[in-house]
Amino acid sequence: MAKIFLDTNTCIDLIESRGKLQGIHLQDHEVVISPLSIHILIYVTRKKIPYPTLSRLIKLFSVTIFDQSICDRSLIGPTKDFKDNAQLHSASDAGCDLFLTRDKRLLSLQFFGAMKMVKELN
Repeated sequence: MAKIFLDTNTCIDLIESRGKLQGIHLQDHEVVISPLSIHILIYVTRKKIPYPTLSRLIKLFSVTIFDQSICDRSLIGPTKDFKDNAQLHSASDAGCDLFLTRDKRLLSLQFFGAMKMVKELN
């Protein structure tokens, strides 16, 4: 069992059932998301609160913290994108093994610390 962090794009695809996660089986793993992903999902999809589907689904995930330390480190790097940095630092601080994303720039990192960047689960 791996501890898998869902990047925002992957999280939105999963929660909104966009079909882009076919063949990815998460049930045998601990799935972690950032509160930033929840914020972005609600903003992008223009969902109103309460959002019962999201409330039900996020109970299946662990939600990381987003604090001053993550914010400070995200302003430095490792990329030029604050949101991506916040996701990377949140996932790393949570001790995730894998970072599941479709973002080609993040995949090109291959690793962030001990965490492997992956597009799919093998």
